[in-house]
Amino acid sequence: MLGYYPVRVLPSKTAILPVNPKFLPRSDDEKEMVVRTVYCTNIDRKVTQTELKTTFEQCCGEVSRLRLLGDNMHSTRIAFVEFLRAESAIVALNCTGMVLGALPIRVSPSKTPVRPRAPRAASN
Repeated sequence: MLGYYPVRVLPSKTAILPVNPKFLPRSDDEKEMVVRTVYCTNIDRKVTQTELKTTFEQCCGEVSRLRLLGDNMHSTRIAFVEFLRAESAIVALNCTGMVLGALPIRVSPSKTPVRPRAPRAASN
């Protein structure tokens, strides 16, 4: 109830997409990937990629891809986690506040699919 009115909350059938066209999915396949992907922040730098993947698989479902970003210069890192099924991504949104390492993580819908690392230019 919100005031005198009942409120009904349901999972979205579409991903939240940004306005910036640079980040829009390029194809229907990418749109489907976005629906299955969550963006995770406030990840303790001591947490490994394996630990993060295992945690999400135990709580939410099978992870198809995971990209952990950040280094030891920052106190926290971020990750993009793509699940095999969209339902698992919806469940993962409820993991906000779960303590992983020493910090509570924050999970939100991703606006982009998990992209592979860009190859580094060879230095002379």
